[in-house]
Amino acid sequence: MMILFTAALHADEPSTFKIILAPDTQNYAMSYPDTFYVQMKWIADHANDIAFVLQQGDITNNNTEAQWNVAAFSFRLLDGKVPYVLALGNHDYGKRGHTDSRDTLANQFFPYETYSKMKGFGGAFESGKIDNTWFTFHAGGIDWLVLSLEFGPRNRLLDWAAQIVQKYPKHKVIVNTHAYMDNNDIRMTQGTNHLPQIYPVGKMTGEDSVNDGEMMWEKFVSQYPNMMFVFSGHVIGKGVGRRVDKGKYGNDVYQILANYQVRKQGGEGYLRMMTFDVPNKTVDVKTYSPLLNKYLEEPEHQFKFENVDFQIK
Repeated sequence: MMILFTAALHADEPSTFKIILAPDTQNYAMSYPDTFYVQMKWIADHANDIAFVLQQGDITNNNTEAQWNVAAFSFRLLDGKVPYVLALGNHDYGKRGHTDSRDTLANQFFPYETYSKMKGFGGAFESGKIDNTWFTFHAGGIDWLVLSLEFGPRNRLLDWAAQIVQKYPKHKVIVNTHAYMDNNDIRMTQGTNHLPQIYPVGKMTGEDSVNDGEMMWEKFVSQYPNMMFVFSGHVIGKGVGRRVDKGKYGNDVYQILANYQVRKQGGEGYLRMMTFDVPNKTVDVKTYSPLLNKYLEEPEHQFKFENVDFQIK
């Protein structure tokens, strides 16, 4: 299956662009609100160079009004400047973030009526809720589709996400979710840590059964020629990992884990900065803290994907 696809840059369109990842902000929301603010202020100040911002879940630590207020206050700095999407993590659900239900205060502090007016907003899985949403944007001569999916996506959610992907076969797809990869560059599966199935919501069955990373790969991520990236957080310890696998149609799928919450001050403000250079077929990944004005330079934090095929097979 080959879909003819060529990145067509307009004369005034830059060939490079940035995507920013903001993983696991839970400790900032709980204990270090100034760090949360500094992160978002830096993004807002550099919005002209940034095409999209993706947050990988555990926005809060305890799903409380006070913590959601910190998150909303900080993210509001981006409104009207750069589009962003949130993924809900296990700590964003249930009483005190115990994931005993899919109830969340997210929709109180990021109301659908406002969120849905963001540039590129496409729709939501459940009417009036931001728990699972999709966006489109254009950058580097390419049309992109972003799907942001809940912690332990349910079977019926993956069915919905598949329908969206099928409607946009000429868009390169980015999946943003909380729990997908474990440390050691492997996808979550039986025998790995932090599986969604060990949480209360993971005990559901049928169409509400949850999916770990390997299940997501087999049922959804590997099945479409335009699938390109999966971003996730959740896992502590080393908190980083990456792998590239070929999907069913021979397309490379780049899967990346980042989570800095165990570092000092709840994560030291580190963000992932991804620079896409379409003509040179590269994606350059750096890890930067606007709080410390410092890059992490170890290979697991600073690396480059080369020979990236931006065509759709």
